[in-house]
Order: sequence, then structure tokens, then C-alpha cells
Amino acid sequence: MSNSTVKPATGKLGVLVVGLGAVTSTFMTGVLMARKGLAKPVGSMTQYDKIRVGKGADKKYLPYKDIVPLADLNDIVFGAWDVYPANAYESAINAEVLKERDINPVKDELEKIVPMKAAFDHNYASRLDGDNVMVGKTRWEMVEQLREDIRNFKKETGVDRVVVLWAASTEVYVPVDEKYHGTLADLEAAMKADDKEHVAPSMCYAYAALTEGAPFIMGAPNTTVDIPAMWELSEKTGMPIAGKDFKTGQTLVKSGFAPIIGTRCLGLNGWFSTNILGNRDGLVLDEPANFRTKEVSKLSTLESILVPEEQPDLYTDYYHKVRINYYPPRNDNKEGWDNIDIFGWMGYPMQIKIDFLCRDSILAAPLCLDLVILSDLAARAGRHGIQRFLSFFLKSPMHDYTKGEIPVNHLFKQYVMLKNAIREMGGYEADEEID
Repeated sequence: MSNSTVKPATGKLGVLVVGLGAVTSTFMTGVLMARKGLAKPVGSMTQYDKIRVGKGADKKYLPYKDIVPLADLNDIVFGAWDVYPANAYESAINAEVLKERDINPVKDELEKIVPMKAAFDHNYASRLDGDNVMVGKTRWEMVEQLREDIRNFKKETGVDRVVVLWAASTEVYVPVDEKYHGTLADLEAAMKADDKEHVAPSMCYAYAALTEGAPFIMGAPNTTVDIPAMWELSEKTGMPIAGKDFKTGQTLVKSGFAPIIGTRCLGLNGWFSTNILGNRDGLVLDEPANFRTKEVSKLSTLESILVPEEQPDLYTDYYHKVRINYYPPRNDNKEGWDNIDIFGWMGYPMQIKIDFLCRDSILAAPLCLDLVILSDLAARAGRHGIQRFLSFFLKSPMHDYTKGEIPVNHLFKQYVMLKNAIREMGGYEADEEID
């Protein structure tokens, strides 16, 4: 270990997830199976990736845990909130992502993970009809109840630290409104006034987590922590926040493939992306108001990689469309299809087609693990506010739009940010530049 100033990862790490659906039941099952040596955590950077530290004769390639003190898989204790009362085992079976033979060896542990009542508002996800919800609570009472849930979880499990991860459905789009989201005082006033229009249930979770000293991660495209009021709260509580929207399938391809077009100085006429998916995610996104939230996050990726102002000959007026279609037979095995119309020498047109037959939860589970472990690391390193180094894992990375900051969406630049942050926290020099 180098001269890292990060507090050690002593004791147990509580991972409280909002939403015990396909993604989180797959995440939990995989972690528990990996602990028993019955599965491999493939796709997880914290478990597999190696980073170069030092240069020349001092150069070494080390796994993250040899650079910074990370929570071990054996130290993780799971808890959850969900609108449906099914425990993690029932949820994993119902999700039909994993085969029963890959769930049964950890059945006993999964059955013990029983979801607490969710802070839920039917208007924010009209297609969900669960009865495991807080009844008749105002927004502020929801916050108080969630804080109590976190404290009780800590008491009952004896964990030292907690991270809260939102992996529930996409909420109806909440536009940022300076009057309610501009300052912490404004947000608290809106919560206390039970302003259901401007305060999404997810904001109650984020507020409760940060106030209880837990980092908060937004895995859906909700506005939740993308508001100045939450940035203020995370600075005040000294807690990291990260978001938004797990970058799993199509956007991962886009953030990795768009740089090929840009680096090779080829032109773009249009990029059409369509998705077909089943599961609960698809059901909720079939509602136009919920899709709007998703569309905003998926559209922003390309525009910050292939910038018209920087290369007017190549990227002026290209047409970018994103579609999501609910198609029940696919369940969790969604298909992301991209048609890309490019042009080359003398303007001659060409096409690229990408068909990604992905398994949504299989791609999201390792992201959940990495975001949880790295957010816990950031908290122990004293990093608070927006964690830009976690952009690599997210579709629509958080950024300070009030100061005109443009988010980095280019996958390989995001990877440099991630590596540099790990180096810095490990007491090494952050020696790679983003050009």
C-alpha cells in the first residue's frame, strides 16, 4: 500500500437498495454466490481491473484493492425497500434472470432479505401496484421514516457504514425548478409543505441517506440528486453522491463507439437507437411521462462526444433518435439496435449496424457492485458532492450545469477520470491527462 490517506474499510458495509427487482436480486445473488466461490463477479472493475501506478522503473499494474482500501465482498450486508413484499429469493426467482440452480445455493441468505415498506407515490410510476408501501405519509414524514429505517438497519445488522443505491423504476420526469430545488432550504420547505409535484419519492431517499451519513447513488435517470439543493446537502453532510442512470447496454456501446467515428474524423448524418425489453423497467417506461426521463439521459451521450461546434463539416445537423419499446416476451434479455449513418471521403455515405442482445441485469449487477464499493471508498477518502470519477458507470453523468459544465460522456476519457481518482486516493500521482 502506498501513502494513502483513506480511512481503512474496517467492519461491515451495509448496502441498502431501493427496489428489489431484477437488477438488485441479480446483484445480491451474484455477490453471495461469489463469496461461496460458486460464481465469478465478471464485469466488475473493482474485482478484475488493474491500474498502472508509477512510471518508468517504478511502474506497476495493481488491482484496485492493492492501491486503495476497499470493502471486501465478505463484508457486505444487504437490505432493501420495495413496493412489493417479496423477499430477495422470491424476487430472484420471479425475475427469471438467473436459473434456479444459480440461486438455490444462497437461498437461505436471500430469504432473510425482506424489503421494508417503500416511500412510494403512484403518480410517479403509475404502472406499479405494490402494497408494501408507506400509507398516508407526507414527503417529510417519508424522509423521517426512511432515516429511521437506516438507523434500525444499522442497529440490527451491526454494520459500520451504509451506502444507499437506487435501482428502482424510472420516475415521471421532474424538471429542475429553481424555486423548489435551488437551495437546501427551498427543498426542505417543499418537503415540509408536502409538495408532491416538485418532490419525487426518490428525493426523500437521497435526503434520508445523506442525512444519515450514507453515500447515495442514483441508478435511474431521475432528477433526484441532479439539483443544487442536493449538492448543498451532500457538501453539508460530507457525503458523496453519484448519478445518474446505470450505463449498461446501448449507451455503453454509444459512449465507446462514437469515439471511433470522432477519432477517425468521419462524418455523422444520423444515429437511430431502438430498444425492445420486457421486465418491469420496460413496463414503467411504456408510460410516456416516465420515458421522457429516460430519453433525456440517453440523448445527452452523443452530443457531448461528437460536437458540431468543434467539427462543423462532420457533425452539423445529424439526426439522433432514441426509442424504447415494451415487448413482454423478451423479459430481461433486451435488444439494443443501432443504425448509424456516417459519411466519409468526399461525403460518400456508409452505414454501421449494431445489434446488442444484452441481458440487462447481468450488465447492471457488476455496476451496482462497483458503484457501491467506490462510493464507500470516496466517503472514507473524505470526498463529498458530485463524484465525477464514477461517470464511467453512468449514462448521464452528474455535472454542475449551473456553471455551464459539460459532462464527459466519452468512455475512454471517463476511464482516465476513474483511474486518476483511484491513483490519487491511493497516494499516487494522477498522471494521465484528458485531452
